[in-house]
Amino acid sequence: MTSPLQLIMLPTLLAVGLSLTACQKSDTPVDAAAIDNVETNNNANEPIADTNLADTTAVDASITPEQQLLDNLASYRWTLTSARDDDGQPLPELMTIKDQVILSFNANQGQHTVSYSVGCNTMSANYQLQGFSLTTEDSMSTKMSCQELDDAEDKLNDIMEGDSQLSIASGDTPTLTQVTDDAETLVWTGRMTSQAKYNTKGETLFWSVDANTKPCVGDSNQQCLQIKPVTYDEQGVKVSEGKLVEFAGTIEGYKHDNKHNEVLRLQRYALDATDNSATAQHAYVFDAVIESTKVK
Repeated sequence: MTSPLQLIMLPTLLAVGLSLTACQKSDTPVDAAAIDNVETNNNANEPIADTNLADTTAVDASITPEQQLLDNLASYRWTLTSARDDDGQPLPELMTIKDQVILSFNANQGQHTVSYSVGCNTMSANYQLQGFSLTTEDSMSTKMSCQELDDAEDKLNDIMEGDSQLSIASGDTPTLTQVTDDAETLVWTGRMTSQAKYNTKGETLFWSVDANTKPCVGDSNQQCLQIKPVTYDEQGVKVSEGKLVEFAGTIEGYKHDNKHNEVLRLQRYALDATDNSATAQHAYVFDAVIESTKVK
C-alpha cells in the first residue's frame, strides 16, 4: 500500500517562471540524454500593430491578417496587466490578483478554444474570430470551490463570454488589448509558449522527483535532482516506476521543493540539431505537480 499522498491538482496553464539548473558535465555518467532512453508515458476593431510576433522573418503574403492573429494568439500565454471598467476605473476583483489571471488560445481538431483562469478553476469555451472581433460560446469549467476567488472568477467569465475587439502590439513583451461590448478593457502581456518557442509539439512525461538532491557526479559543487520516470495507464493509475537516476539538466519553470517528494508532469521538446548553443538533445518544461508527499 502506498503512503498517503496529498494530491495537488493545478490548472495546466499555470507555470512558475523559474528554473532549476543542475550540472551538465560531459563526463557525467547519467545525464539528460540518458533520461531520454528510459521508459516514459506518451500518452480591436483596429488593425494589429504587428501580426508577426512569433517569427520576425518574412511574412507569407498569402496569410490573412485574421490568420496571423489566430497564430499569434495561440503562440503566447497571456497574463493580465490591467483591467478597467467603462469609466476607466480599475476592476478590483481582477486587479488585486492580476499576476495569476491567465489566458490562452488553442486549436484542437479544427476547433478554436480559449481557456482562462484566476488561479482556481480552468474555464474554456469555443470561439470565433471575424476580423478582430472575438465571439465565444458558453463556457465550461471545472467545479472546485474557489472561496475568496469566486467573485474574480465570475467577473472574468462574464467578460470572456461576451463579444470583444482585439489588438496586438509587438515588442520585447507583446501586449494584447481586449475591449468588450460593455467598454471594459483588459490588457494582457504575452509570454511565448514552449510549443511555439521550440517549434514542435511536446511529449508528455511524468517524473518522480526526490526531495533530496545530491552532489552531481563529476562536479560535486553542483546539486543534481534525483528522479524516477513514472508511467500511468489510461485511467491515471500508476503502473510502473523506473530506477532512481541523476538528472543533470534544467527543467524550465520548475522550482525544486526540498520538503516534498513530488511527481511532475513535464513536456519534452526535441531541440534543433543545428542549434549550436544547445548542450542537450531535449528541453524539459514544467507543466504541473500531480502528487506531493511531505518528507518527515
